[in-house]
Amino acid sequence: MTVPVTETFESALKARADTMADACTRCGKCVEVCPATEAAGLTPEQRQSPVEVISGIIDIIRSGQGNDQGNDAARKWASGCLLSGECIKACDYGVNPRFLLYMARINMSHGKKDVAAERRAGFDAFRLVARDVPHISKIQLDDALMARLGQGAKKKPPPIPPPQAGEGKQSDLPPRAGEETQPNPLPLAGEGREDAKPDFVFYTGCNVLKTPHIALYALDIMDALDITYDVMGGPTHCCGIVQMRMGDVTTSGRVGENTIDKLSHSNTGQVLSWCPSCQVQFTETTLPTIEKTRGAKPFEMTPFTLFIHKHLDRLRPMLREPVPMRIALHRHPGVRGVVEAAEDILWAVPGIEIVDLQQPAVGLQSNNLRMLPEFRRELQEKELAAAEAAGVDAIVAVYHSDHRELCAHERDYPFRIMNMYEIVGASMGIHYDDHFKRLKMMQDAEAILVDCRDLVEKHGLDADTTRLAIQAMLDEQPVPLRGSA
Repeated sequence: MTVPVTETFESALKARADTMADACTRCGKCVEVCPATEAAGLTPEQRQSPVEVISGIIDIIRSGQGNDQGNDAARKWASGCLLSGECIKACDYGVNPRFLLYMARINMSHGKKDVAAERRAGFDAFRLVARDVPHISKIQLDDALMARLGQGAKKKPPPIPPPQAGEGKQSDLPPRAGEETQPNPLPLAGEGREDAKPDFVFYTGCNVLKTPHIALYALDIMDALDITYDVMGGPTHCCGIVQMRMGDVTTSGRVGENTIDKLSHSNTGQVLSWCPSCQVQFTETTLPTIEKTRGAKPFEMTPFTLFIHKHLDRLRPMLREPVPMRIALHRHPGVRGVVEAAEDILWAVPGIEIVDLQQPAVGLQSNNLRMLPEFRRELQEKELAAAEAAGVDAIVAVYHSDHRELCAHERDYPFRIMNMYEIVGASMGIHYDDHFKRLKMMQDAEAILVDCRDLVEKHGLDADTTRLAIQAMLDEQPVPLRGSA
């Protein structure tokens, strides 16, 4: 039954922001614990007046316009928010300061442009996502694996003969970038299931499809746990965040609602999310707003790593192969509990030792530090140096944007750059080549295009457009590689 909509997405979102602003006591604790205030440009005097900073945020929210509202410190703080979530932990009154900063930043963006310009900016930002995601994924995967990730028509793979005695054992470690193996010929999501609806929807978001091996590991792990799921994601299932960032709340709401309706069809009413940006966008902005307009929340959303951690006792017996590595975990604590869950999962892999590099854990994921580029570069430079000094075998990330930004440094350092589920997969006897890392380490768009020519032709991709997507991949390099200009 469809619940009648009594107010618009925009009005409901503003009402939520106003209500939360009213609940804020302006104690300033959120400002005090924020790891980004100095990097965001707040002066020592401004940082010593946290009450004034949060009061300025409330002023921006209540005005509905960011042009000349709020004090200088508040505007700098909102602009430099890295979604670290430390402010949420610090609040004793149930307020989500991260949401307040997000709404302040949206108002500030909204105040700079008229409606047409906002819409155009949102469209242009989404157009780049819609260009880069499919092109970068298709120069790595064939049709069958693209379909398994919910992209394109699903085709049933040929039957797989059972392994003979002694066959099927994988090496303890996945090969370094450039060492080729064949991907696991596992069935498509949901194949052979009789249920009309899956237990869960696995929502990839968009950008993990640029590093598709990470998502494929996630699917294999769910298959091993005998979990039924459908895979949804990519630009056709946008969360609306790029439009919201540009101040186009109307389009963001429409896009987000459309995707939510697509995701709302599991038996359990549960969606497993991969992308932390999508997780925050939906759970802190879109889903609560839709609950207000529709009178009900369509589903609950759980980060994939927290879900796997919940089922760690079931997964543990499958972690049979030792993976003898000293690793450092690349940490972003923006979604509460994920870093701790990742550590527990990795400690469950026999042979793994986690080394604490004593580096700051800041932000939601690497991509969310882009508004403070010098700060992001400094953090990554120090982490790479610390990992080299500690003699670790690998820096291991949880999220896809971390992997994209760091992986090419494997070319220049005596350690590997990996995703945590590559290690879990190695212990389970699962392996996928990291083509993204192999290609990015080439550092030459033309050479990459030649290398991927067969897949470019097979997918019918335009060479010029593919070249632009490849160049964008290479340009995403906060810390230049050693020897680069």
